[in-house]
Amino acid sequence: MNKFQKETLKKRILKLAMLKSTGAPADLAERFEISERSVKRIVREIKEGGTELRYSKTRRSYVTDKDYQ
Repeated sequence: MNKFQKETLKKRILKLAMLKSTGAPADLAERFEISERSVKRIVREIKEGGTELRYSKTRRSYVTDKDYQ
């Protein structure tokens, strides 16, 4: 995966997280045709970039709203 592809995936994951509709990491991996490990690596990079992003077990989705339960 090149840098452009990774940045595109970051934007797509963030957009889905804002909608609270990413699904589980395995779902994202299948959707983007990458490994689950790659999904987790990209999510970690998003977090390291300063974006509030966490996985909600209730929603089974990554979410950006830090107050969301």
